[in-house]
Amino acid sequence: MARTWLHLTSSFLIVCCVIGFLISTVVAENHQRPPTVLPLSLSSRNHSLHRHVDNLRRRLFQSKLSGSTPNARLRLYDDLLSNGYHTARLRIGSPPQEFALIVDTGSTVTYVPCSSCSHCGNHQDSRFQPEMSSTYQPVKCNPSCNCDDEQKQCTYHRRYAEMSSSSGVLGEDLVSFGNESELMPQRAVFRCENVETGDLYNQRADGIMGLGRGRLSIMDQLVDKGVIGDSFSLCYGGMDVDGGAMVLGKIAPPPDMVFSHSDPFRSPYDNIEMKEIHVAGKRLELPDGAFDGRHGTVLDSGTTYAYFRRDAFAAFRDAILSAVHFLKRIPGPDPNYNDICFTGAGRDVSQLPKIFPQVEMVFNNGKKLLLSPENYLFRHSKASGAYCLGIFPNSESTTLLGGIVVRNTLVTYDRSNDRIGFLNTNCSELRRRVQFSSAPAPTPLVSPSKDTKMEIPSVLSPSGSPSNVLPGSFHVGFITFDMSISTTDSNLKSILKELTELISEELEVDNSQIRLLNVTSQEKDYLVRWGIFPAEPANYISNTIARSIILRLRDHRIQLPERFGNYKLMEWNAEPQRKLTSWQHRFLIMLVGSVTTLILSLSAIGIWLVHRQRQQTAYEPVGASIPERYLQPLQS
Repeated sequence: MARTWLHLTSSFLIVCCVIGFLISTVVAENHQRPPTVLPLSLSSRNHSLHRHVDNLRRRLFQSKLSGSTPNARLRLYDDLLSNGYHTARLRIGSPPQEFALIVDTGSTVTYVPCSSCSHCGNHQDSRFQPEMSSTYQPVKCNPSCNCDDEQKQCTYHRRYAEMSSSSGVLGEDLVSFGNESELMPQRAVFRCENVETGDLYNQRADGIMGLGRGRLSIMDQLVDKGVIGDSFSLCYGGMDVDGGAMVLGKIAPPPDMVFSHSDPFRSPYDNIEMKEIHVAGKRLELPDGAFDGRHGTVLDSGTTYAYFRRDAFAAFRDAILSAVHFLKRIPGPDPNYNDICFTGAGRDVSQLPKIFPQVEMVFNNGKKLLLSPENYLFRHSKASGAYCLGIFPNSESTTLLGGIVVRNTLVTYDRSNDRIGFLNTNCSELRRRVQFSSAPAPTPLVSPSKDTKMEIPSVLSPSGSPSNVLPGSFHVGFITFDMSISTTDSNLKSILKELTELISEELEVDNSQIRLLNVTSQEKDYLVRWGIFPAEPANYISNTIARSIILRLRDHRIQLPERFGNYKLMEWNAEPQRKLTSWQHRFLIMLVGSVTTLILSLSAIGIWLVHRQRQQTAYEPVGASIPERYLQPLQS
């Protein structure tokens, strides 16, 4: 019996091995790699304050609009404190050439470096190539502009407060805002740089998107065309969270949004009417008008921190120090500055409101804006669990509020009604909602570029059509990408777990779709391979999601907090969904049928053997003697 079962088991294992080998052969043939490979590689700082008021004519024009204008909705990238700015991706030309531009409410300029630039820095993307755009036109010389030596094209030269400068020519072309926007491409005038100096030369970002009031501001041009309403909104991510969202055009203000009047005629800068500040429920003892000097209280998205008049700063500093007297003071991360820093608060940002006081900005109309600790603190870069005050004294009477004050705050610049609105919200959640899968795709996501090395299999690039990442009939089975990480943290397991969650958020996919495939290490340097797989129960990634993922990978848009150390995206691979050929399909059906038949046959044989064993019962002959030990004495 045991020998019979041994034979059956051996036969079953041999058959399973053969079937497994055949199936693995089919799968291997089905997953041959013709990967789409792109090398990948992150952004510095700039802000300027310069504007021109042109309000009445625009307001009269806006009053005639129907109110049904679309919006341009864009994601923001980069970390405000690490990079000094947020960037948005703007596309210029036909086919579109994409650029990372600093979002600056304190500037009226939109510029990119030109291919003819004789002194431009090494920026994030390739320079704009006018000759490659079929819709580009130079702005011809006219009485309202400076002209080149040949009196043919308008030129410009601009110098900024931090002693940087930009000069070049004016051009006009189609400007588009990507698939996340419902606004179709529009013709607009922009500045094409031929020379840049200072911070403009050194910054990682390609250029600036000026949102201030000015005739050539991208906002004013779109408003003047009547394609958007005279309003825009910004929402910056919180502490340790980069990016955010931006909407060019009107949005319905949430019911809890608080507004302050903004006077465009008082100052060329976006300003609000701030009356007083409360710390821990107590009003700072300051003279009337402490926040109303010169330009008033100015909002500038291109500025990182906040700057108060000296007496207002001193009062705010003293109130914070009094509230957290139990925390230890430590030197700041930069010995060149006298930063006010504290240690002992812990690394968990969500616990800071239990330690640091609540701050309220009170407007002239009595409305209040709540500031949490992340709106006036920044994390110490050299001491764990330490934070520094992000408010500094200003040498002049103007109060300047930079991006730190409005982190996790939706700010609406309602220029048509001369007001600015504020709403405390989770900007990371809002950023994830700024995506419209049903929105029109006015421009291709990926365009050819002379400086981009791209290997695309012939099956992905139909002859006669421009190379695109994902032709309409192409389904992605899964995507992989490699990341180089250098960190001093010895707990790699916890880092990779947190990285998985952050990457899924950055790429806007479910956490279960991100899988760690491989890790190789050399001392403190790691090469990590990640895989992005279809969401259950799908067997491929939809084109819409795949385009979005690949675009973010291609354009280095995975931006992670600095606490993970140095990191760099190396390359990504897009695996097409492979369908079985007809013979492979028939072969698998035959295999499944054979395996099923074999299992049923073996089960039947096993049942028969068990039944036969039970039938073999031992019988004793009639009249056989009974051993004495079984005989019991009779009792009388």
